[in-house]
Amino acid sequence: MAGIGLSNEEKLRAARTMADAWRDKDWRKVGDLFAEDGVLHSMMVAPVKGREEIYNRIAAMGAGIDQILLDIEHIGVIDGRVYIERVDRFVFNGHEGNLPVVGVISYNDDGLISEWREYYDRSELLKEMGVSGDFDHDTRQ
Repeated sequence: MAGIGLSNEEKLRAARTMADAWRDKDWRKVGDLFAEDGVLHSMMVAPVKGREEIYNRIAAMGAGIDQILLDIEHIGVIDGRVYIERVDRFVFNGHEGNLPVVGVISYNDDGLISEWREYYDRSELLKEMGVSGDFDHDTRQ
């Protein structure tokens, strides 16, 4: 499967596979959907680069997630990228939260994620998680 040659339907299916992996709390699968040199960039913090680093960050955060649903409201492909408007509904360390997010996913020629950019209000995320500090600072180093 080539990134440029992926049909829009294949890209949308791949994005839904990512959402399913989050729901299943399958952090290894989430990491493996990224290219070896992939980038996860929550726009309000420094990007995480590399499949293993992305997996480590997600797995560390995932350790506190009791359940999560990436509740997709709108999804589509524009100029080859998948755009997802969603509400992340989660229980983190017993604290229930909801967070509106827009994600933009680009794929490489192997059909793996080369970059996933996330746009959300970080202070609202921390409030919804029930934490007061920077919960993932160590996994972004």
